[in-house]
Amino acid sequence: MTARDILSRIRDLRVLVIGDICLDRWCTYDPALSEPSRETGLDRVAVIRTIRTAGAGGTVANNIAPHGARRVAVLGAMGDDGFGYELRQALTAAGIDPSLMVTAPVATFTYTKLLNALTGEEDLGRIDFVNSSALPPASEQAILDRLRQVSGDFDAILVADQAETSQEGVVTARVREALAALRGPLVWVDSRMRIELFRNVLVKPNEREAREACARLGVSDFRALRDIVGHPLMMVTHGSSGVLVLDRDREDWVRTRPVENPVDICGAGDSFSAGAALALAAGATPPESARFGNLVASVTIMKKGTGTASPAEVLRVDSGPRA
Repeated sequence: MTARDILSRIRDLRVLVIGDICLDRWCTYDPALSEPSRETGLDRVAVIRTIRTAGAGGTVANNIAPHGARRVAVLGAMGDDGFGYELRQALTAAGIDPSLMVTAPVATFTYTKLLNALTGEEDLGRIDFVNSSALPPASEQAILDRLRQVSGDFDAILVADQAETSQEGVVTARVREALAALRGPLVWVDSRMRIELFRNVLVKPNEREAREACARLGVSDFRALRDIVGHPLMMVTHGSSGVLVLDRDREDWVRTRPVENPVDICGAGDSFSAGAALALAAGATPPESARFGNLVASVTIMKKGTGTASPAEVLRVDSGPRA
């Protein structure tokens, strides 16, 4: 199946992203406007412009929406606060349905990134608004109820387990159990710290995440990790080297196209997940799906921040020189 074939079939798909959906605030500050605070004597950071986008699992959804899927929705938890309002606005502006989001007694998961107006670079420490406690039981139950109610309405469910603390985020043990029990939609999982805890779903770790998971399990290779998870297919991304596709008794290397001087590799894994999962749900083979995911990622890494790829951009890259 070609990239053009995949793109034509994506228009019929309904896709849900569940997990840690956060707000990214890209704040540009002007160093020339810095001056000491009268109260503290500390120099202020003078923000002159703010762009708001959905981040974490929202980045995955942002990468799905431009390809024209019939429906793109997100399911996660956010606070009843200003950042929650901004997150809803950012999702809606990107063509993503926020109606399944659960409002919880938590702070909306938010990254604030400070960009120098003179250089365009992020040169000050990021300000993160995170939750140090577990998701409240009532909020967890609401997420489980919504997942079970709507899972049959989607062709693919992408899981974004982004929490990097000992406290799990939205994707708790009970949510993992519910995902393992689903029948029907493709379930695609990207988890930074807990990939080996998922069962009966397609997992997509990067090489480091896969090796760390193998070490925690005490197994020696990626095939053993795949067998423990219990799904016949696993994809392990290796950055610019490509993707290792483990499908039953086969192993295929799907190489990336050469990209000189990438602008920003932040979010490359999310854009790969969006592209490859869409392709699989559209009926492509695993190697074809990995290739399509690579095409999408090769576009986004040439953009500042967590960029997205349009169908026209994907087709243009697809017609370029091959590795």
